[in-house]
Amino acid sequence: MKPVQEAFHLLETPKNIFITTHHKPDGDAIGSMLGLYHYLVKKGHTVVPVSPSAVPEFLMWMPGVEELMNFEAEQKKCIDALNKAEVIFCLDFNDFSRVKYMEPHLAAAKAPKIPLDHHMFPKPVWDYGTSQPDKSSTCEMVYDFINQHGGNAIIDIPIATCLYTGVMTDTGSFRFPITTASVHEMIADLKHRGLEHSKIHEEVYDSWTTNRMRFIGYMLIERMEIFPQWGAGLITVSRKDLSLFELSIGDTEGLVNYPLSIAGIRFATLITERSDEVKMSFRSKGDFDVNKFAREHFSGGGHFNASGGRSSESFSQTVTRFKQILSDIHPR
Repeated sequence: MKPVQEAFHLLETPKNIFITTHHKPDGDAIGSMLGLYHYLVKKGHTVVPVSPSAVPEFLMWMPGVEELMNFEAEQKKCIDALNKAEVIFCLDFNDFSRVKYMEPHLAAAKAPKIPLDHHMFPKPVWDYGTSQPDKSSTCEMVYDFINQHGGNAIIDIPIATCLYTGVMTDTGSFRFPITTASVHEMIADLKHRGLEHSKIHEEVYDSWTTNRMRFIGYMLIERMEIFPQWGAGLITVSRKDLSLFELSIGDTEGLVNYPLSIAGIRFATLITERSDEVKMSFRSKGDFDVNKFAREHFSGGGHFNASGGRSSESFSQTVTRFKQILSDIHPR
């Protein structure tokens, strides 16, 4: 993979550009896509942003979200745009499998593919790009990309809003260790441009439905298990639980973090039963490497303190196996 700066010549004249991110996108995925979308449009390019699946409800307020296409709902249009693309940006993932149903089409596309990503162990399938696990978020990397491209002066409120959203959500509102000095310097720059950060926080964190609030309470009372001898917490969500509360896409976001608020808990896991597989989220504090844990046991990966995984076993089998692994490795 060549350095991303060597791809700048591709952007010297107006191009058809395709931007995508990972399946089941979060705040950093959508924020980075839309932030880069707004920037490239301002530079004169024709840009098509495509999410591999639906945008979570809590992000539907973001500037430019109406321009996003959902691959699962508009496959033909998305494939046509992908085939017409002269440049492809891939944000917040480093493996084609992360786009799920779009994978064969993305892999076959002829245009240069440029990842901007902060996950470990990128697959060797890219033309240009950058992979920086020491970065807080892909949104921070898009900000860096804009600066390297000489575009800092045209960062406006829509771009700033999108990038702030992703950094805020991926750093746990700036409390995770990955929140470096460069993150605060970036936020200061965006604030000097007139960014109203409190409104973004309200949109993301203070706009829950009653059902979501009741669901969280139910999960903490009925579905959370704490293993103090191992410094671990587990929350399990069945399909029945999801249907009982009529949840919207994204309503389980952040649920995995709750056990980490308990004194002595250093490792938290969320196991969610989906229609086609069992999904897992892992979070940790300190020196327990959940990226290694996810890779070794649940076909996943991500970051040192935040990773994901999946299981092809049944929901109950996955929960049982997880507890057995937990007792074997003693993560504390």
